Amino acid sequence: MADNDNINLEDDSAAASAPPPKKGGIGNLLPSLLKWVAIALGAIILIVTVVIITMKIMGGNTSAETAIPISEDYAGKREILDWYTSLGPIRTKTSDAIPASVIVEVVLGYKKDDKATSTEITSRTIELKDFLRRYFTEKTVTDLKPQNEEKLRIEIRNAINDDILSTSRIKDVRFLQFDVVEQ
Repeated sequence: MADNDNINLEDDSAAASAPPPKKGGIGNLLPSLLKWVAIALGAIILIVTVVIITMKIMGGNTSAETAIPISEDYAGKREILDWYTSLGPIRTKTSDAIPASVIVEVVLGYKKDDKATSTEITSRTIELKDFLRRYFTEKTVTDLKPQNEEKLRIEIRNAINDDILSTSRIKDVRFLQFDVVEQ
């Protein structure tokens, strides 16, 4: 009988030292999921902290704002020009079937204090007047409407720069007087 008691004791001690059977299902899933979420959050916080500290060190005293270059076309401040006003009024007729009279006084804008441009315009005054007379003679009354004025100014500027002036350039053309009188 003593042998029997020994066997029972061994069975009891083996059963007591064995781990309890594991539960299956959702009971083990939630703690495991929470553990991995905590690890991921900790890693994100650590990475963000390291990046911020590194950027502060690398950036030094520079501001966080980046300077954006502004194109001359979009700059709020326009260039101040000198104006050549000695061409005087030009009188001509349009190319319509019933021509209209055109009286226009053109002034030419060039870079401030540019003596070379001023001298060249002065020396080519006759050519400029002739060009302007021919230019307006080739136009019709429809071409000379107020809504086309900007287009006319650009065409005149480009033609003067390309065909008349050789060493200098004008920047702008304005009309002090622009009268189209239909018959």
